Amino acid sequence: MAMIDKNEVAKAAETFLKTTECYLVEVLVSPDNQIVVEIDSDRSVGIDDCAALSRYIEERFDRDAEDYELEVGSAGITSPFKIARQYVKNTGNEIEIMLKSGGKFTGVLKSADDDGIVVSVAEMKKAEGAKRKTTVYEDKPFSYKEIKYAKNIIRF
Repeated sequence: MAMIDKNEVAKAAETFLKTTECYLVEVLVSPDNQIVVEIDSDRSVGIDDCAALSRYIEERFDRDAEDYELEVGSAGITSPFKIARQYVKNTGNEIEIMLKSGGKFTGVLKSADDDGIVVSVAEMKKAEGAKRKTTVYEDKPFSYKEIKYAKNIIRF
């Protein structure tokens, strides 16, 4: 059985998504041709977006030539961010970051660009001459290379 080419699926998805508000996050193809396509949007992804992309991809890959299973879904609200555009989308949200070095931070995502992010982290610090600690917000920059994962914190 031939394996489906991940790059071909990604290309097809990106071609279709150019006509929508959605963008491609990830394409995974397992050895037994299970294809998972994850999309996101700066607003929200609806079931219709996923269905339309699924149909578009299915029209381009012949199941008779190579049998496959296709799943198109949106990035979950608690899924770790995978691409820079997801960080940009979540600017202003409270996030949790785990660094490859083992450090863990929570804070408000202040900004994001192609190189990395800046997070406003609350720390308890004692000011000079003060008797007790107060909360101080410090902007900490992180490059994408040092981040193991980052995701939204959802509070109810």
